[in-house]
Amino acid sequence: MTDQALPASLRDAWRLRLPFSRRGRVLVAIRFAALLALVIVAIMTPGFFTAVSLFSLLNTTSFIGCVAVGMTFITLSGNIMSFALSVTLSTSGIVFIATLPLGLPGALVVAFAFGAAITGIQGAVVGYFRANPIIVSMAALALITGGATLITQGQGVYPQGEAAAALKGRILGIPMPLAAFIVTVVVSQIVLSFTRFGRQLYMVGSNWRAALAAGLNPARIVLGAYVAAGLCTALAGILMAARYSSGDLELGIGYDYSAISAVLVGGTAISGGEGSAIRSFIGAFIIAICQVLLLLHGFSTQIQYLAIGVIVLVVIMLQTLADAE
Repeated sequence: MTDQALPASLRDAWRLRLPFSRRGRVLVAIRFAALLALVIVAIMTPGFFTAVSLFSLLNTTSFIGCVAVGMTFITLSGNIMSFALSVTLSTSGIVFIATLPLGLPGALVVAFAFGAAITGIQGAVVGYFRANPIIVSMAALALITGGATLITQGQGVYPQGEAAAALKGRILGIPMPLAAFIVTVVVSQIVLSFTRFGRQLYMVGSNWRAALAAGLNPARIVLGAYVAAGLCTALAGILMAARYSSGDLELGIGYDYSAISAVLVGGTAISGGEGSAIRSFIGAFIIAICQVLLLLHGFSTQIQYLAIGVIVLVVIMLQTLADAE
C-alpha cells in the first residue's frame, strides 16, 4: 500500500511532516533535542533500568495512556480537554468493585456503561447546547465527586472474593494493564483512521461550521467522542481497582492532568482536528518516563507537577509558534 493510498488521518499518525521554513526546522530541532536530553538523563539515572523501575514505568504508562487515549477523542473534537476524567476513573473503579457480586463479566459491563454514560452526558451538553467544555467538565467534576462521596460516605469499597484476580495476570507474558493499553491504542487508531466516525471527528474538530455545512451532525460526533473517552477512562479505572483491590475516589487524582499532558506532548493539536491515538501513546511514555525520573531523583509530588506543567507550557508555546507558520 502506498503512502497516498492511506487515509489522511493514518498518514498523519505516523508520518513526520518536516517543515521547510527556518522557524519550522528550529522547532523540530528543539523537539529532538528535548527527547535526546530525556534519553541521556534516563541512561545516567541510577536504578532507572532496574526491573522494579521498568515495571513501575509500564504500569504508570498504561494507566495514564488509557486516559490519554480517551482525552484524545475529546481534544480532536475541538473541545480541548476534560477535568472530569480523573473522577470518572475513580468512580468507574468503585462501580466495578461494588458490582463484582454480579460476576466479572457483569461488573465489567456495568462499569463500562457507567463511564460511557457520565461522560456521554457531558458530551451531549457540550455538543447540543454548545456549552463551554471546560466549564462543563468542572461542573461534572464537582457533581460526580459530591455524589460519590455522599453514596460511599468517603469510604473505600473492597471486593469480596477473587473475582477480579484475572485482571492482575498476564497475557502472553505482558502485564494486563499494558496489554489493555496497547489494545486500546490499536482499536482507537483503527476507529480514527478507518471509520466514518473517525473521519467526521477530524472534520468537526477542524471546523464545526464547515462540518455542519457538509451535512454532518457535529453534536452527535462530539457526543460519540465523549462516550469513547468514558470507555477508555473506565478501562483505566477497572484495571486500577483490580490492581489495588479497592475502589476509592483518590485512585484517579491527577490522571486528567497527566493525560492531557500526554496528549499535548504527543503532538495532538489543542485546537482539535489534528492528532492520533499513536501520538498519545508516545506522549504517555514520555510523561511516564519524566515522572519516574523525577521520583528516582527524590523530587516531591509538588515538584513533579511543576515539572510536568513546565513541559506542557513549553509544548503549547511550540504548537502556537508552529501554527503561526
